[in-house]
Amino acid sequence: MERLVTSNLKLGIIAGGQLGKMLIQEASKWDIITYVLDNDEDCPAGRIASHYIKGSNLDFESVYQFGKKVDVLTFELENVNIDALKKLKSEGHRIVPDPEILALIQDKGLQKEFYKRNGIPTSPFAIWETEAAILEGLEKGQIHYPFVQKLRKGGYDGRGVAVINNASDLKKLLPGASVIEDKVEIAKEISVIVARNGKGEIKSYPVVEMLFDPKANLVDKLICPSSITVEQSEKAICFAKDIIELLNMEGLLAVEFFIDSQGEVIVNEMAPRTHNSGHHTIESIITSQFEQHLRAILNLPLGSTRIKLPSVMINILGEDGHQGAVMYEGLTESMAIEGVKVHLYGKKITKPYRKMGHVTVMSSSLECALQKAEKVKGLIKVKSWTENK
Repeated sequence: MERLVTSNLKLGIIAGGQLGKMLIQEASKWDIITYVLDNDEDCPAGRIASHYIKGSNLDFESVYQFGKKVDVLTFELENVNIDALKKLKSEGHRIVPDPEILALIQDKGLQKEFYKRNGIPTSPFAIWETEAAILEGLEKGQIHYPFVQKLRKGGYDGRGVAVINNASDLKKLLPGASVIEDKVEIAKEISVIVARNGKGEIKSYPVVEMLFDPKANLVDKLICPSSITVEQSEKAICFAKDIIELLNMEGLLAVEFFIDSQGEVIVNEMAPRTHNSGHHTIESIITSQFEQHLRAILNLPLGSTRIKLPSVMINILGEDGHQGAVMYEGLTESMAIEGVKVHLYGKKITKPYRKMGHVTVMSSSLECALQKAEKVKGLIKVKSWTENK
């Protein structure tokens, strides 16, 4: 705490995307010195960090040398060189969340085994090493349609996932070691973000409901508070708190759940970092997820997670068929609507379904916020100059 108030604290963030940028925006309020490691010199976080270091999050030497420059090291994605983090930890450097936790969460097979071992409800699963083994398992009746294939490592934002409903979908099978899950009949998808500091203090954000874009397989709309029952909400929050406690984790943990057709709450997966399902907290909750992450990793008292206003968050995605220098439409009209907060991430190049920003819409009632969000969704378009010459 003393180092924080004297402005000498050096915070390192591995990867410089929009999550890193928004974390730096919060850190700047406390005059923390920020370092970002990213290969892209134009990355969103790199342009506002105190120090930008060019390097890959997957390269041992880049991560190791970067970690030695800072007092506290954190990350905005799971895909980080674990060996470098473990070596830094062994030499006494502070990495939060802990590399062992990151290693578990990086591997969806280890994740699922963790849930099973600790009695956390999740969909039935089995681990298969190759695409050929999956096909053989189908022939032998060990795997049944419909099922979901998730690569054990490397998947994010809907990538590394294949939904196989019948034999005609087998062309979508992905090569590599995988988790095969029974396909859940999903009624709703929800998320709970929970924080824990070094003193063991835990705070949960209110449950949010997520609606997905079927083509992009990304969150299209996020609603807070959710429309689920009080009992379902309490279960989800309890499971999220249990998980972060079982992991003995410091930092922020996002836990995504399914609510199945029978109304049961089932863990889907988790992420040990700030998360897309928490962007609304910047305006609609007393303490944003980015401030809470800083509080947790610096072992400060956790902030209030009380809702200020009901909100709807929509992702601003690159339009299908547009790739090149970015051009936005509809921002002025959207900003004229009361309660609309626009966040652009500063990415110079748009691609189909690339996350380019988000909009949080707040109102005194959720119904009104939903109506405004639909209007904004129809107004904002992300196109490219190259497509419009």
